[in-house]
Amino acid sequence: MNAKTMRLIAAVSVVAIGLATLGAWLAAQPASYDVLIRSGHIVDGTGNPWFAGDVAIRNGRIAAVGRLPNATAGRTIEAPGLIVAPGFIDLHTHSDMPLLADGMAQSKVRQGVTLDVLGESSSVAPRDGLTDGPTEGVKPDWTTFAGYFARVERQGIAMNVISHVSAEQVRRVVMGYESRAATPAEIDRMKTLVSRSMQEGAWGLVTRFESGGPDHPEEIIELAKVVAAHGGNYTSHIGSEGFEQEKEIRFAIRVAEEAKLPVHIFHLKIRAKDNWGTVGKYIRMIDDARSRGLDVTANQYPYTAMNHGWSAFFPVWAREGGPAKFAERLKDPAIRERIKKDKDFNTWAKEHGWWEGIVMGRAGSEQNRRYEGMRVSEIAKRRSDADPADTCLTLMAEDGGRISGMFHTMSEDDVRLVMRQPWVSIASDGSAINLDAPGVPHPRNYSTNVRVLGYYVRDQHVLTIEDAIRKMTSLPAEILGLRDRGQIREGFAADLAVFDPATVGETNSFEKPKSYAKGVQYVLVNGVLVIDKSEPTGAKPGKAILGRGYKH
Repeated sequence: MNAKTMRLIAAVSVVAIGLATLGAWLAAQPASYDVLIRSGHIVDGTGNPWFAGDVAIRNGRIAAVGRLPNATAGRTIEAPGLIVAPGFIDLHTHSDMPLLADGMAQSKVRQGVTLDVLGESSSVAPRDGLTDGPTEGVKPDWTTFAGYFARVERQGIAMNVISHVSAEQVRRVVMGYESRAATPAEIDRMKTLVSRSMQEGAWGLVTRFESGGPDHPEEIIELAKVVAAHGGNYTSHIGSEGFEQEKEIRFAIRVAEEAKLPVHIFHLKIRAKDNWGTVGKYIRMIDDARSRGLDVTANQYPYTAMNHGWSAFFPVWAREGGPAKFAERLKDPAIRERIKKDKDFNTWAKEHGWWEGIVMGRAGSEQNRRYEGMRVSEIAKRRSDADPADTCLTLMAEDGGRISGMFHTMSEDDVRLVMRQPWVSIASDGSAINLDAPGVPHPRNYSTNVRVLGYYVRDQHVLTIEDAIRKMTSLPAEILGLRDRGQIREGFAADLAVFDPATVGETNSFEKPKSYAKGVQYVLVNGVLVIDKSEPTGAKPGKAILGRGYKH
């Protein structure tokens, strides 16, 4: 070996030693992150037991999880004694328009919700040719999902959103309020609109029926097959959670069988006192379907009262043709008398809690706002009406059928039984609102998730903390098919909720619902703090998360 070669080898060796030394020095330097949550009890969303550790965030993603003693960050949150969980995913909401009216979403983010799923009953799109529908004071300037998502991100929102496309909405675009069977050409038009919606980012098809299920089931099957081809799911808001629930659950299972896609059922429950204790029958139906390999799941809200328009317990013939026709019929005393004697009206009113359980939450006119928060039986006494049914019909006539409210009609034992099922997630059926919301809203808008964590986990021991969080995070993520949310895991989106398990809970009630949750100290959406030391930051880092069928 000559001297030149030896000098070259020596030089290479010096460089190699220098690089190794540099590498060792760099490895010893503390990592720098955007946010570091230190010394928390991490409940990762999978249902596994909590573990002590740190969570580091960089560029909107979870960059590291575990013991990170040398890590540094632009913002460090000390979390000893606090639970660090994935942000909560609400599978059933009506936040479509409220998020445009007020993008702060305080009723949701203050309880740790970082993602709302929209679209039940009437979805934001398609709106081709439509001029009516719920707007909550927002003027729609879009006709497609692409247009709605663009407006959401242009205005800014504090949380993320996903939306389904409503079969009811699609049918109304094509056929208005006609209740007849669609022609082959009309079905093709509906299928085209559903396909377009999926390509624009919708996640699946959602249906909402009158009590007893769809009048035209084959139409629903056809639309569900379109969604399946785009990798979406099917979600069913069944019209009867009482006397005809078996028929409607059977149809949801049929969709899973024939359209070959996952099926999710909104707010599984049993209502009407005569039905209490029978919800196990419907649980067994779903268990049986799952045992046959069908992907059927459900969600629930943790309350014994529900909320929607009073019109829901009026006979279908009275509502046929849409809200304007319904309001017109209510003006006719002879029609009101016919409604009063109708079998469906009496059966469905009983199913909704009867006059002692039906509450006016929001009046349609100024003159009747004095009754908001009162039960029909109480209003009847106030008005000196002998028959509360007359009170109900008169108020609906005065308000053009626009009254909504709560219905105390469920059993606490049934709520607990449903909650314990491993395939049932937690969802609010509420909206992202603030304390200026009109009327007397359902407390679930403000407290669904914290009520589970406080009342059902800490106080009543119905669930463990790990399972409750799984039902709000990884389970809904699996139901939707989300690949990067719902768990505290490296590479996942940094949607996180940090709360005190000793104090987390509700501060409201049915009588006084407008009050924010307590105990949630920090919430991050896409790595940005939207709740900091229990107060909103004003940040709006939320975005629309687009479905598998999305095409650029």
